[in-house]
Amino acid sequence: MPPYSQLLAQIPMFEQLSEEDLGHLSGLMQQRRYAKGEVIFHKGDVGTALFIVRRGEVAIRLSSSEGREVILSMLHRGDSFGELALLDGEPRSTDAVAREETHLLSLHQEDFRRFLADRPRVAMGLLAVLSRMVRRVTQLVHDAAFLEGRARLVRVLLELARTQGQPGPAGGIVLPKRTQVELANQCGVTRESVNKWLRHYVQAGLIALDGGQITLLDVERLRRDVE
Repeated sequence: MPPYSQLLAQIPMFEQLSEEDLGHLSGLMQQRRYAKGEVIFHKGDVGTALFIVRRGEVAIRLSSSEGREVILSMLHRGDSFGELALLDGEPRSTDAVAREETHLLSLHQEDFRRFLADRPRVAMGLLAVLSRMVRRVTQLVHDAAFLEGRARLVRVLLELARTQGQPGPAGGIVLPKRTQVELANQCGVTRESVNKWLRHYVQAGLIALDGGQITLLDVERLRRDVE
């Protein structure tokens, strides 16, 4: 199987493609590597490529002139981003930043459009990807409008547990490391609020903190606490 075909076959947008089409698509991909903290693109940049995460982690974020940030999503192996600018010709609507050393595959705009035009099944998969994106942003708006900081933090912790959590040696679910500033940016609250509620849940026995590492000790009680 050609390079990257196995990875592409696991991506919802391309999972219905034949082995021949996957091989063709694989040949159009270019490798890119970004250092930790490096900007992949800024809001307002001209969109020239679709990206797929091969290794590492990418933050999709909005930032203000005052330096405030809101993280819309954290992407990992097999996730794609940058589709919108390729379809509508408009500038990038967010920033994309590598959170660690990250390896990406990129598909140039013209190659992407030609590939898409000949394969309507990919177009349907792309619609599903965009629908999930809209639902995620809608959920963020809902949470910001109607949920207090405590509930927003717990939702982020539960989502991290669902997507990236690992069983702890002494039980519980160990989350990927996040600073309190990063959690605050994901929740749309202050770092002080995150610190306050983390300490609250430590005292309640629902989470454990060890050098910045968060372990969820009772997922069901956490979930019930914000329902």
